[in-house]
Amino acid sequence: MKNISILLLITVFTFSCVSKKKYLALQQENGEIKSELQKTQVAKEDLEAKFEQIQTRVDAYNSKIASLKLENDSKLDVVEGVAFMSNNSKAKMRETLQHVSAEKLTNAKTLKDSMNLAVAYNLEKTISESNMNEDEDFAVNINETVVMISIADNMLFNSGSYRLSSKADNVLKKLADVINSEPSLDVMVEGHTDSRTINTGHITDNWDLSVLRSTSVVRKLQEEYNVAPEKLIASGRSSYQPIAENDSAENRSKNRRTRIIILPNIDKFFALMSENNEAVAENTILD
Repeated sequence: MKNISILLLITVFTFSCVSKKKYLALQQENGEIKSELQKTQVAKEDLEAKFEQIQTRVDAYNSKIASLKLENDSKLDVVEGVAFMSNNSKAKMRETLQHVSAEKLTNAKTLKDSMNLAVAYNLEKTISESNMNEDEDFAVNINETVVMISIADNMLFNSGSYRLSSKADNVLKKLADVINSEPSLDVMVEGHTDSRTINTGHITDNWDLSVLRSTSVVRKLQEEYNVAPEKLIASGRSSYQPIAENDSAENRSKNRRTRIIILPNIDKFFALMSENNEAVAENTILD
């Protein structure tokens, strides 16, 4: 019995030693794992910090590249000493020129020629949409970028008068729609008379009548049809630029006319396009 007790004690002691050794080994292994985990965590945080620095540099480079691209697209070039044009403006001009006939494009030898074609196309389109060409009240002639509209005397004024008649409203409304369609236009209103002299209490001669008629049209366009006054030029030609001989009533009626000359201001046209480009660039950066 005594021997059995001793044997049990030896067995318990032996197993206790083994368990303690395993325990200590596990503790040591656990400590090593924690140490490796801590090193890994430190390395991970170090890599994340380096990645963040690299990403910041990449974002800065991308922002610089985008900024340079926008600056290049909006960069203005002098076009034959007349106007300024950015890459964005050139792109818009090329889009417009896709609608221009191949024959006209063949004759465009310079960038300025192409500019003129683009502006002329836009003006012709506006005139066409206004149905002005289909109206007998108008004679429309488009030469490159200059639009000349001749309006018969009896459509605007009573004989010998510079006061606009009621018939003028419809005519001038159409004209104002064309002028207001494009911010970069200058408009000259020319008064023309026949060769018969005139002298009344309010009108000294044909010079006086032609100028008074042009200013009447200009005031009407400004005050009733909201045409910007800085676009308008009033002038009188008297009887010195006839389009027919003053030898019959019919021919004299042809000479009594008001001529509207629409002049695209190329510098203003591309300055406006540049302003639009800058606004687009600013919005892009903000986005």
